[in-house]
Amino acid sequence: MLVLPVLFTDISWSQKYHTSSNRALNAYLNGKQQYEFLYYSSAEKLLKDAISIDKNFYEAHFLLGEMFTAIRRFSESATHYRHAVKIDSLYNTEVYYKLANAEMMAGEYSDALIHFRQYLESDKNVSEKNRLAVEKNIINCQFAAEAVKNPVPYNPVNLGDSVNSNDDEYWPSITADGQVLMFTRQTRDSRVRNHEDFYLSRSDGKRWMIAQNAGKPLNTTQNEGAQSLSSDGRYMYFTACDRRGNIGSCDIYFSAYNGKTWSQPTNLQRPVNTQYWESQPSVTADGRMLFFCSNRPGGFGGKDIWYSVINSAGRWKEPVNMGRIVNTAGDEVSPFIHFDGKTLYFSTDGRTGMGGSDIFMARMNEDSTWSEPKNLGYPINTASDEMGLIIESSGRKAYFSTVRDKAFGKDIFSFDLYDSIRPAPVAYLNGRVVNKTNGAPVQADYELINLSTKKLTVNASTDSRGNFLVCLPSGYNYGLNVSRKGFLFYSENFMFEGEHSAREPLNKKIELTSVKVGEKMQLSNVFYEFDSWQLRQESLIELDLLVRMLTDNPGIIIEVGGYTDSTGSDEYNLTLSEKRALSVVDYLRSKGIDQGRLVHKGYGNSSPLADNENDEGRRLNRRTEVKIIGSQDL
Repeated sequence: MLVLPVLFTDISWSQKYHTSSNRALNAYLNGKQQYEFLYYSSAEKLLKDAISIDKNFYEAHFLLGEMFTAIRRFSESATHYRHAVKIDSLYNTEVYYKLANAEMMAGEYSDALIHFRQYLESDKNVSEKNRLAVEKNIINCQFAAEAVKNPVPYNPVNLGDSVNSNDDEYWPSITADGQVLMFTRQTRDSRVRNHEDFYLSRSDGKRWMIAQNAGKPLNTTQNEGAQSLSSDGRYMYFTACDRRGNIGSCDIYFSAYNGKTWSQPTNLQRPVNTQYWESQPSVTADGRMLFFCSNRPGGFGGKDIWYSVINSAGRWKEPVNMGRIVNTAGDEVSPFIHFDGKTLYFSTDGRTGMGGSDIFMARMNEDSTWSEPKNLGYPINTASDEMGLIIESSGRKAYFSTVRDKAFGKDIFSFDLYDSIRPAPVAYLNGRVVNKTNGAPVQADYELINLSTKKLTVNASTDSRGNFLVCLPSGYNYGLNVSRKGFLFYSENFMFEGEHSAREPLNKKIELTSVKVGEKMQLSNVFYEFDSWQLRQESLIELDLLVRMLTDNPGIIIEVGGYTDSTGSDEYNLTLSEKRALSVVDYLRSKGIDQGRLVHKGYGNSSPLADNENDEGRRLNRRTEVKIIGSQDL
């Protein structure tokens, strides 16, 4: 590096500074030049040379304080500002403000409080902007000092050299089953400085395997990062900046995984992306809600958290700002919506905290408003900037990146969450769809209906191998429908209990039967009002699947059979079962299915599937079945 010397021999130059040594002054001025060129290493050496010649050189100490603040070496910055104050406390009262900020960011909260107050007392012409900043930081220091005295449980564990390296690793994301970890690594290439790529690591159940570059087309010669992996690992949203075709400086992109390769990333376009900055997406487990950061107009500060909901056509709606409960006049970044769909973690410098950006948590209330955000506490939060926190589906373990362990650089750590900041535990259903005849995998569509809330929870497709994974809140009754053209659809309902977890999921093997005469299927999610043949609203989703199957196979003729339990007389049950079967046929006719293809019959309690002596057995016996009894094509 070329250093051009600045030489001054006239004593009048040295009289402008706190030194009488021309040698010290020459070293300082050359160091100042290097600092202005951002050559920090050479600037540090020259400025320290100036101090070694004249230890009371105010300007050299002050500039070292400025430089160390710029490169976030706050403890050293505070040391040199203190030297400047000691040399001449009246020369520039703003040094107290700079000193206090450096002390706060170094975690020296008691000293920072003293110097923030001293700054307000010593400078009667403090700007309103600085006064507000000082008052906020005094509150931060008071909060932080108490937080340090009352630390929260925290046991960080470095993920080790299979994930971390001498480069920086950050922005982790994880699948619901805890088997796949994706993160961003910033490498220092001789051709590209600070290049960001995606890496993937898989768990063998005990440890993380050696991370592999995600490769093309996800990774390019440009930077990509801040990704959000879907709960099943089959798609992702991520951030890319300054790309050809970008709408703004940074845009959000989408890519899908087919089991072998990732698709070419596509820009989400408007209204999610704008000419402004959009970044750091986080998608809910059901894929229907996308949280992200933006500095677009309509917010409350520099960067706010926004969200968009997907419509029935699969398009993202106009994003909505999360409002004053979450957003502040500061910057809100790195949102993570947990798999439970109602616990949000994010970072902000706009709330009372430890000095930098702290991680907070907010919960969605029953009325869809959000609770007052809670600071996760010290030492999860420190004077440094903490961000990029994610939580496993179990709600127990968190992952984030930090520079606290110097072994590998900026690394990804895991730690156990203490109880009050845990999200609701979420279990997941692990399904596999196969052909009943030969066991071959079948790619199919599937739906999950929350029968307790009568809402469609998931509407998606399996991967090419017939596999699917979906997160579900425990304690609800769910209806499952699986369909594929050329097959009878499969349906069942089940109570998703709390014992299913990321470690012990609910595993289901689903066998589909080809459409042919003699085959039958049960309509497990067709329900009637009590002691009535009137269809309940939640039955229509499954009946519409039956309509679609009949439309796709226009030659088949079906019989709809109704069955009851043993409660009541045989005559009553036969009549009720026949009317229930007829109500299904009437619905199919209303949707355009020809009457000539539909037969209905009531079987009463003539063919029970289970014992009628208990509630569960009677529930299984109350059913509707469809049987293919003829076909013009088959």
